[in-house]
Amino acid sequence: MRILLAEDDARIADHVTRALTAAGFLVDPATDGEAAWFMADTEDYSAIVLDLGLPALDGLTVLKRLREAGNRTPVLILTARGTWKERVEGIDAGADDYLPKPYQTEELLARLRAIIRRAAGQATSVIEIADIVVDERQMRVSRDGVPIILAPHEYRLFMHLVHNRGRVCSQSELTENVYAQDWERESNAIEALVKRVRKKLGDHLIETRRGFGYIVPNA
Repeated sequence: MRILLAEDDARIADHVTRALTAAGFLVDPATDGEAAWFMADTEDYSAIVLDLGLPALDGLTVLKRLREAGNRTPVLILTARGTWKERVEGIDAGADDYLPKPYQTEELLARLRAIIRRAAGQATSVIEIADIVVDERQMRVSRDGVPIILAPHEYRLFMHLVHNRGRVCSQSELTENVYAQDWERESNAIEALVKRVRKKLGDHLIETRRGFGYIVPNA
């Protein structure tokens, strides 16, 4: 899953990027509001972590523009502006959650996972699909209590399909949400990755829609 991180403080951006990467996310950085607006308007993200105090274009304006344009990507505001009035203004503008600085990394990850789950219609961090159980918080996949080890790319592919359950995801969409931009990959990388995930989890979980992509169907 790919996250847009709009943060102009290099130290904070580096810390958040490392935390999100360790939690299995891919991160695209934006250091000013104009860049954040352009990237969010032209790319598909699982969520946006948005600082309000951005240069060029403030975060609240970015958020309002996105919502006015019909962009429904979940947004977590991460900012030093912590008064209740500013929180209300951010929520009213369309933010899904609000986390003031300073923050605990565990809370940031928990809130981010929560807004992504809500957007996908999932209530908890434990997801059951057929005989497979996924604990997002622990990044664990198991069958009948027995852990199944997925490599990072395998986990990201499976979770992107899970969070988009019932919708066909194209190979290009999966590529963008599984691999970093600078990662060298073969043209059939997604096909090979799906094959490996099926071998570990079972052929029944991921269906192929010829000419369109892959889908984890609704029960």
